[in-house]
Amino acid sequence: MSRNSEERGFDLDEGRPGGGAPHGRTGGRRFRRRKVCRFCVDKVDYIDFKDVKLLTSYVPERSKILPRRISGACAPHQRMLAEAIKRARNIALLPYTAD
Repeated sequence: MSRNSEERGFDLDEGRPGGGAPHGRTGGRRFRRRKVCRFCVDKVDYIDFKDVKLLTSYVPERSKILPRRISGACAPHQRMLAEAIKRARNIALLPYTAD
């Protein structure tokens, strides 16, 4: 019962079976470019709830509001966007749920 870690297939440096990087990654961290808020670039002060074409790009087929990490909007514009989508749903410009 006193087998050492090398006999069990563990790499002494990593402490995981098979050695290597954790979670199957090899090499260093990959640099990902940060998304820029589309509304800040266009200097939008107010997101109009009647602009259905704009709002549908932030609502997928399941009719859920896209989160900030996916849409790339900043916090103030994400709040305006969510409010505009909810208002558009209320007057039946956008659906609440998918059929």
